[in-house]
Amino acid sequence: MSPSELRILLVEDDELFRLGLQVKLQQDPNILEVVEAGDGESAISMVSQRPLDIVLLDIGLPRIGGVEACRQIKQKRPDLPILVLTSRSDKALINQLIEIGVQGYCLKGVAFETLVLALRSVTAGASWWDQTATAEIWGLASQPKTATFSPLTPREQEILQLITTGKSTQEIADAFYIAPGTVRVHIHAVLQKLEARDRTQAVLLALQKGLIKNNPPAS
Repeated sequence: MSPSELRILLVEDDELFRLGLQVKLQQDPNILEVVEAGDGESAISMVSQRPLDIVLLDIGLPRIGGVEACRQIKQKRPDLPILVLTSRSDKALINQLIEIGVQGYCLKGVAFETLVLALRSVTAGASWWDQTATAEIWGLASQPKTATFSPLTPREQEILQLITTGKSTQEIADAFYIAPGTVRVHIHAVLQKLEARDRTQAVLLALQKGLIKNNPPAS
């Protein structure tokens, strides 16, 4: 899917905040449409009726709450990505979102450019978790019962693995039959999650945390 085809369902009960964010999103040339919903019930109904690429959803919704709305949206359309935008940052919430299968989490107040990058990353198949959520995910990963859990998606891990062998962006794109721009989106998401300044540091951190294997290039 071309980024220019991005169709967003914005779910937010604060009308002024919703309208302000809608206007800013619609000014982005890579966003085709922003559909609004003011509560969870309307959002659940819309995902069955409209062609959408991603849901941007607040948790503090009236009537059906945001967490339950996420759950029901995933039941109706499991492949439709959800990016949560909220002022809440408690661990219990993050755990619930992970269990439901939400792909991303941003705190309100995030820079608009970062929010757009998060939307593009999640739509491209990556995931996006802010620093608070990432810390919680690392905490989950350290527990024996979830020892295999990683904040990186399988595709992000595969891309990092190819970077360890010296593959270029184009070579990685060719390997997965995706566009080089999509590879760059994945890599940018990885850098954010691992708080790495570049690809080399990201690989080192991933190796230290056991997220990828150290495969030296063949001689």
